[in-house]
Amino acid sequence: MAVLKFRVYWEEDDVIYRDVLVKHTQNFEDLHYIILRAFEFDQKHDATFYRSNDTWQRGREISKEVYAKEYKVPPLLMAQTAISTEIIDTNQHFIYEYDFVKSWSFLIELIQVIKNADADMNLEYPLVSRIEGVGPMQYGTKGLLGEKFADIEEKYDLNEGAEGFGEEGEEKETDAEDDDQQEEDEEDNKQDNESGSEFFEGEAF
Repeated sequence: MAVLKFRVYWEEDDVIYRDVLVKHTQNFEDLHYIILRAFEFDQKHDATFYRSNDTWQRGREISKEVYAKEYKVPPLLMAQTAISTEIIDTNQHFIYEYDFVKSWSFLIELIQVIKNADADMNLEYPLVSRIEGVGPMQYGTKGLLGEKFADIEEKYDLNEGAEGFGEEGEEKETDAEDDDQQEEDEEDNKQDNESGSEFFEGEAF
């Protein structure tokens, strides 16, 4: 048995990627689920793999199911296709597409084959072995500064407390100003009373 290490890049930004490990006897459905887990996506949508080459051309599909669309060649099915049967090259490429409406695309490259003697058989495969970069938010909303900013904004909740920014300091400053004003008013009243006492001294009302 061998363990295959794939590097899965987000198509829109290749500095964002995940390394996943799968047994060569496992199937493409296993690879499908570990990619979703690696990028923290749900499992609600349709998906398909494409055989590919060094220039990322799309070849025959290895699909979760047969969808209602035209195929040049009938697709293979993920659950019935062992990953090892599709490894032709030492740096084999695949393209993975998830959610055909939003068309999330990931580029997959085989980067290492770990032979049985070197594989840690105590681990439960498939698994995620490396995470690089902040992944895209599956349901991120488009903001004024673009989708990427909106995704990060939603992931880290940058808007939380934005309206109240500086409120504490402003409130203290306002309270200090009110106290100063109150002291000035009291001083003025005191002076008015003293002036009035002198002016009306001896007068009867």
